[in-house]
Amino acid sequence: MNPDGSDEKLLTTSLDRNCAPYPELREPLWDGDRLVFTVEDRGNIHLYAVAVDGSSDPELLVGGELSIPSYDVHDGELVYVASTYTTLRELYAADGTRLTDVGAPFSAGRELSEPERFTAVSQDGYEVDAWIVRPPGFEPGKRYPTLLTIHGGPFGQYGTGFFDEFQVMAGAGYVVLYSNPRGGSGYSEAHGRAICGPLNGLGPGWGTRDYEDVMAVVDTALEQFDCVDAERLGVIGGSYGGYMTSWIIGHTNRFKAAVSERAVNNLISMLGSSDLFWVFERQFGGPLWEDPATFLERSPSTYAQQIETPVLVLHSEQDLRCNIEQGEHLFTVLRLLGKEVEMLRFPAESHELTRSGSPLHRVLRFEAVLEWFGALPVARCVAVYHWSQCTIESSGLRSPGLKSVPSV
Repeated sequence: MNPDGSDEKLLTTSLDRNCAPYPELREPLWDGDRLVFTVEDRGNIHLYAVAVDGSSDPELLVGGELSIPSYDVHDGELVYVASTYTTLRELYAADGTRLTDVGAPFSAGRELSEPERFTAVSQDGYEVDAWIVRPPGFEPGKRYPTLLTIHGGPFGQYGTGFFDEFQVMAGAGYVVLYSNPRGGSGYSEAHGRAICGPLNGLGPGWGTRDYEDVMAVVDTALEQFDCVDAERLGVIGGSYGGYMTSWIIGHTNRFKAAVSERAVNNLISMLGSSDLFWVFERQFGGPLWEDPATFLERSPSTYAQQIETPVLVLHSEQDLRCNIEQGEHLFTVLRLLGKEVEMLRFPAESHELTRSGSPLHRVLRFEAVLEWFGALPVARCVAVYHWSQCTIESSGLRSPGLKSVPSV
């Protein structure tokens, strides 16, 4: 566009993809008479270029099963950083030549699990991209406890780059399932808008198509992979993924244990406690005050009486995106109902605990998750919690600090 905002040209409409990957957001770079930029595409982040005059469609520069978080171009010379399922971020030349090997010391001597992509078919026939991660030392014919993990956003995607969460869970002996349900990025605009509403007829809202999609992932995995144990299922998610976790256990009892992390649990109180939740009226189709009953109806805590799944609530005390009151709300309601619930609070941490929190707390958080699902000795985690001065609030169904955790 011109400096005054006139003569705007849209250059990427033919892609029907999100051209501003988050959180790996970098501005498009000028390369002569074209722009270089990244695009989310079915879990990948690819590198494209497009003529600035709009005379041609965008051209794929670097594709494949990988994630490109950063790149640079100067005098026509392109370099980029890329990661795959089992490789950390390395620097590459435009022709794909790898220029660094900084991840070698980490990977050496470790058996990292390679996720396998599969397609789940949702209730209405919609196809959903999904992945399964088998644990190291996988034994064919053996059934494994299985964790369903759900990404945040909702306008985000699980990627094909290295992700510590999946490797840690697989390394603890779990099969891991993850997917990109409707409402997220990386696919068509229709895919991203599928859970808008329900106000003003925009769509069905959160907890509808997305719920159907992630449950279809579990059902399809059970049909296709004999290693998935239907009797030992767990579910975990953070932020919007925490919303979905809380929503799921309020609508089905098929999971043996759950971890709801930095979640949205009550859409009404969320409006006044979050740093930006008020902007979500654009997705919901209208402000809270126009239809508070619908906001309440879409809130996971509304269905607390139906929750029978033991749930661990994880939250950071300095979380401004999903204020800790959201975790306290669910914990308190479930506690009053006599449900199996515990809450772990992390002091001096934000919404970004799992991504950029202190190394100590990130390790503690992993240990808490694995302990809850039954993969770590209780005594070890209890000692670590005490040392870190994190606080465990017990449901009363277990002794405070000495948890008899559900085994998935």
